[in-house]
Order: sequence, then structure tokens, then C-alpha cells
Amino acid sequence: MEKRIYVETTVVSYLIAKPNRDIMIAGHQEATRELWPELLTKYDTYISALVYEEAKRGDPDQAKMRLAAIEPFPLLDIDDEARSLAEKLIAQKAIPAKYPEDALHIALAAANGIDVVITWNFAHMNNPFTRKMIRQIIEGEGLVCPEICSPEELMEVDT
Repeated sequence: MEKRIYVETTVVSYLIAKPNRDIMIAGHQEATRELWPELLTKYDTYISALVYEEAKRGDPDQAKMRLAAIEPFPLLDIDDEARSLAEKLIAQKAIPAKYPEDALHIALAAANGIDVVITWNFAHMNNPFTRKMIRQIIEGEGLVCPEICSPEELMEVDT
């Protein structure tokens, strides 16, 4: 069975965005472009209705390209289990209440048995303190917690 990957919206945004002059962001963009073909061929890659909705926002031309990029990926529905888990992630302060979408991305992945969530969101999703709290809450609910990592980290995996 292929590894199941959930692509969070920041990843597709970095894929499509115009080249950035900030060296860190430019590096993230390049890593995303290098990983993208593998998401199409090497993994079972998913998005959610939330990713779709977020990708539609902003500049119309950029939005059109984002939607085209994620079109090949199956869409996970937002169900009651994911909503409830997202609420727990917020209530137990793993994710700030100000960012409910971040909690929902993780909850959707956990509720659907996804192996890895890839994101460039280091502030609220992909940092060691947040990951630890997320893992404790999700495993406390009897689910397997997906690994949360950047596209760069996933590229280093030899499956």
C-alpha cells in the first residue's frame, strides 16, 4: 500500500506563487516544486474540501492555477468526526482558537487514516511543541496521529 499524504494549503500556495526574493521562501518554493511530481506518482495524495476552498481565495489567476494543481487529488469530506477532533485540538490548546482551519486540516488527516500531513505552516502546525500536543490529543482519542512535516522533510524519505 502506498503512503497516504495530505497536502495542506500552504504547500500548493508555495507551488504556484511567483518566485520570492526571500531566500528561505524561495527555497521552500523550490522544494515544493521538486516534491510535486512525487505527490502525483509515488504517494496516495489527498486534499480536503477545506484545501479546495482555501485554494480558491485570493488573486483569480493564482487561484485558478492552485485549483488546477490540486485537481488530480481525491477530496476528503469534512465530517462530524473531523470537526469534533478539530474542536478538541483547539479546546486543549494544541492549535490556537484563532486558527480553526489549521486544527481541521490535522483532524481531517487523522480521521481519514492519513500517514503524513505536509505543510509550510511552522507557526501553528509543524513545530516540535505543537506536534507533541497534537499527537497526545489524537492518540488520546484512539486514533493514529499523522506525522506532520515540511515538503523538504518528505523529500528526504526513501520509500
